[in-house]
Amino acid sequence: MKKIALLCLLFPFSVLKAQLPETRKTPTIITRHGLSYTDDYTWLQQMDSRDTESWVEANNRNTDAAIALARKSYDPISKIKEYDYLSSNPLPVRRGAYFYSRYRTDKNFPAALYYRKTLAGEAIELVDPYKVTKNKNVVLDGYAPSANSVYMAYMLTQNGGDRKEIRFCTFSGSAKVDEVISDVKFSGVSWNRDKGVFYKKNMNRSTFARDSTYQLFYHRVGTEQSADKLVLDTSKNDGTISFHTQDNYLFVNESNPKTGKTNYYYCILDDEEFDLVKYYENEVPGFHFFGYSDGRIYYASGKFDWGDIRSFDPRHPEDDVQVVPQLYQNLLVSLTISDEYLFCKYKTVSKNYIVVYSKTGQFVRKFDAPAGMDFDLRFYVKDTKELFVTFYSTTISFQNFRLNIETGDAGYYYNEYIKPKVLLFPLDHFITRNITYNSRDGVPVPITIVYRKNLTLDGNNPTLLSAYGGFGNVSGPDYDTGLLYFLEKGGVYAFAEVRGGGEKGLGWHRDGKDENKPNSIHDFVDAAEFLIAEKYTSPQKLAITGGSHGGLVVAGAVIERPDLFKVAVPYSGRMDVLSIDEYTSGRFHLEEYGNPNDKADYARMLAYSPYQNIKDDVNYPTMLIVTSENDDRVPPLQSYKFAAKMQNRPAQKNPVYLRTQRNSGHSGKISTYQDRKEAQADFFGFLLYTLM
Repeated sequence: MKKIALLCLLFPFSVLKAQLPETRKTPTIITRHGLSYTDDYTWLQQMDSRDTESWVEANNRNTDAAIALARKSYDPISKIKEYDYLSSNPLPVRRGAYFYSRYRTDKNFPAALYYRKTLAGEAIELVDPYKVTKNKNVVLDGYAPSANSVYMAYMLTQNGGDRKEIRFCTFSGSAKVDEVISDVKFSGVSWNRDKGVFYKKNMNRSTFARDSTYQLFYHRVGTEQSADKLVLDTSKNDGTISFHTQDNYLFVNESNPKTGKTNYYYCILDDEEFDLVKYYENEVPGFHFFGYSDGRIYYASGKFDWGDIRSFDPRHPEDDVQVVPQLYQNLLVSLTISDEYLFCKYKTVSKNYIVVYSKTGQFVRKFDAPAGMDFDLRFYVKDTKELFVTFYSTTISFQNFRLNIETGDAGYYYNEYIKPKVLLFPLDHFITRNITYNSRDGVPVPITIVYRKNLTLDGNNPTLLSAYGGFGNVSGPDYDTGLLYFLEKGGVYAFAEVRGGGEKGLGWHRDGKDENKPNSIHDFVDAAEFLIAEKYTSPQKLAITGGSHGGLVVAGAVIERPDLFKVAVPYSGRMDVLSIDEYTSGRFHLEEYGNPNDKADYARMLAYSPYQNIKDDVNYPTMLIVTSENDDRVPPLQSYKFAAKMQNRPAQKNPVYLRTQRNSGHSGKISTYQDRKEAQADFFGFLLYTLM
């Protein structure tokens, strides 16, 4: 027994590698624009075939066995749950007249939606998705009350995918609303007062086919979906639609990829004819519609990297004025518009803060977030002139405050139902460093590094490096009790704000998209080298992870510099960017990755696409590749083929695991608390077992 234990310590997962399924090769020459490569695993693109399903299940058995072995040494589940119990909760969300929160009364069932009539009122159950569907995998994905809180429209996903259904209930409970709107995708819900809702409809017959969400419909409550009114159809130009209602108007944005322009429409809701009137046309990247208030549209022009605010009257677009200019090196993250004020969230490398302006742009007040903390603006109460905000960080759970706009006073908020809790750790227990490192081309890249105070930085610390770096997304800290466990075990956590994200403005996104996409990967590799050079860690102690676009970044880094990493865990990653236009949501993302139908783009994409660049003679780091069987945003075939090619090479001595999560989509297995905690425990248990 002692010999077996010693072998497991020396070769942690090697005994399990032999259980990998045999993966057949079916060499297929793929030629496009005169460029060719061999794809041995096209058969895995048939995701519902018996052969693919058997291969996936065999991989899951192998991966489950490896993770079970890891959790015999490091099983954080009880500590994660203890941290959860001791953590505080955020303020509810205010929509219309009431306040909303989600609660779980049973950890093995999905969360239900509750509402309060006042902030200090008792929570009343409104929608329990399990009671509605009898499906433990159902997720309540979004909700919108009607104008006078007569009805609640709520969206459910039954299997984790992006295709949803809209259902209704009444607040009084006196009337049952039976209708169901199906085939809703990439859509919110916006009300026409208390009469009906607008939504986008998907026409796909196959789950993983190229997306066909081209139509905006209106549904009147109490009628069949077959009677819904078509408001806009963009199928002829392959366009995309966004929409919302405000006051007595419907606002619709139609983006046309063939012209590169976005058309902006509005219509009056009174007669339900919905005749759209175009009030604006724009082709400037970065143009952003913030909202409508007091007869004026507020927007960012897209002409300034750090974000500006302008406004105009849609009936007289020439009446266009600057409201708030850009603040150089201060990123305008978001704008919340109230009846009286503009609440602007700003971000720099080292801090986050709120600036309050009048509707015409006069400065009113500034509130700084505590060092190292981010925040969410929850709601504004006009009667008391108070803005309610929830602050949080990687290591500090939700701290609820109310900020008085007139006096500048700031204080904790709690009541009988929203109770304060003692912090899990003293404020100085962890160190958070918000600094920059230089990329290989001399560009300063922000990075956040978190570790326990008094940790010796000798290059021997287990370290987790993560990034996203796509679509201009502005990343911030996430409070994660699994990560707390990792940090308490002597771990270091780092998040690199690589180019392609939006953390340093529109230019930061441009410098990591399309032809500049390799910069996202290079910056991530350079972050790893920085952490090693500064003695936070070493290649034998460094793990990397990222999801979705972050999964591409992680996989690309493994291909570029396999010597830097001990283990890599990409989630739902886009591993084969050359097929982006063939499946699901890829048609929305050609500006981000490039268009494989363009010869020059195709050549650039071929050079960085992780799947095509796996080398036969390299032993890559240990990998845990995670995907979901119902992911219709980044289909699981991307991870299947990448895992098969990684595994099926004689040079690969380190284990490569594939986990396909059942009854789940792009966000993973999230329907119940127990599902979420088991996923956290699997990840951090596997990580520590591999690194320690």
